[in-house]
Amino acid sequence: MSTAGQLATLSAHDMAALVRDKRASPVEIVEDVLARIAAREPRLNAFVALDAEGARAAAREAESAVMRGDTLGPLHGVPVTIKDVQAVAGLPTRRGSRLSDPSPAAADAPAVARLRAAGAVILGKTTTTEQGWTAVSENPLTGATDNPWKPGYTAGGSSSGAAALAAAGCGPLHLGTDGAGSVRLPAHFCGVVGFKPTFGMVPYVPVPNNGALSHIGPIARDPADAELMLEVMAGAHPADHTTLPGGFRRDPAGHDLTGLRIAYSPDLGHARVDPDIAMQVEASARVFEALGASVELTTPAWGLLGPDLIRALWGPPLLPYYPADDRAEAAMDPGFVACLRETGQASWRDLHAAQSRRHAYAGAVGPWFAEGWDLLLTPSASVAAFPHGRQVPDHWPPHAWDWLVWAEFSYPFNLAHCPAVSVPCGLTPEGLPVGLQIVGPRLSDPLVMRAARAFLDARPFAPLH
Repeated sequence: MSTAGQLATLSAHDMAALVRDKRASPVEIVEDVLARIAAREPRLNAFVALDAEGARAAAREAESAVMRGDTLGPLHGVPVTIKDVQAVAGLPTRRGSRLSDPSPAAADAPAVARLRAAGAVILGKTTTTEQGWTAVSENPLTGATDNPWKPGYTAGGSSSGAAALAAAGCGPLHLGTDGAGSVRLPAHFCGVVGFKPTFGMVPYVPVPNNGALSHIGPIARDPADAELMLEVMAGAHPADHTTLPGGFRRDPAGHDLTGLRIAYSPDLGHARVDPDIAMQVEASARVFEALGASVELTTPAWGLLGPDLIRALWGPPLLPYYPADDRAEAAMDPGFVACLRETGQASWRDLHAAQSRRHAYAGAVGPWFAEGWDLLLTPSASVAAFPHGRQVPDHWPPHAWDWLVWAEFSYPFNLAHCPAVSVPCGLTPEGLPVGLQIVGPRLSDPLVMRAARAFLDARPFAPLH
């Protein structure tokens, strides 16, 4: 039997193995995770709804299943959190907005249902920015979610609570969503693994009406845990016409990357990057050479086309949330309102033209990989975590809403539907995490995650305790 107090920070693989071997019970594991959450949550503010009693009831049932000798799923007894944009039966879906419906959901979203069917214990709903519009960890409904590495600093977004809890060791698995970096950016800020799979790998219901930008992906400390979570969630679903058949299966190959041709772009030809970030990422790129890969400095021609394109596409799908009156506006994030006002001037013709440019952009990224690149390395973001209350750090030009200026590396792969993962690769002199992004062509998800595992085995990152 494992010692109480040591279970909460175990990997999902280890938790599930302890349960299968009857060396720890799901009840012990859940109580240990809840105790750690109780100690850290007052500062983190990472939960919208912590369903402690529901988790305890599910853990007791999971324990009974073990004792009965039932067939156990791959996540049996493993605690999981859900970003508050996906439905969890019995809990509201507030989406970071005071204007949202507080009624509890009648049923689980498909990804959540698959996690439950695999034996996972749902702990509750984690914080997100209002309607997922920004990548800083504040919303008008619950306030700011703190970065576990430094109080008063952003945890990133929009999967804010998921990344903060992962970094704080409050359970191994956290469901996030990503429309322009919302899994990878908080992973970068919090020093954890955030994987955005190929578009359509995981069912997203209801299907967002935002030009096929949004993906569901795992956030974890361990890339192998992220792979396990993705295996459970992936696969076609009748309620999501964009889902892909076949699911996801981990690449069993080892860490020798000999023969891979890897591109390294420090700026995609246009992005400003803080020196502390650039230094860590450049050193990380050299690790792949030691693992046997060929790494070449590259500037893809399509990189320059990204900034204008994402700004033409980001705001218009959010216009249904435009405040109806002064009272509604007062209840909203002021940055969100500024974004809506600026982009609300776009016409249908403008948006349709931007979508045409987007298809051409994706059509350029795919052939670029096919020319001979197996993977691409970039920074995950241009800056480390910065204080709450702003969309950009103080040493960058201020703007009412444009957080995209420091997130120029993530959205290209939403536009092109490529798999991309952020893995922690070091700390700034201030002690804040830095993320390395590993990208592959569409449907190369197993290779991307194999590279992530190889990198972190070669250059381990010490998590918070």
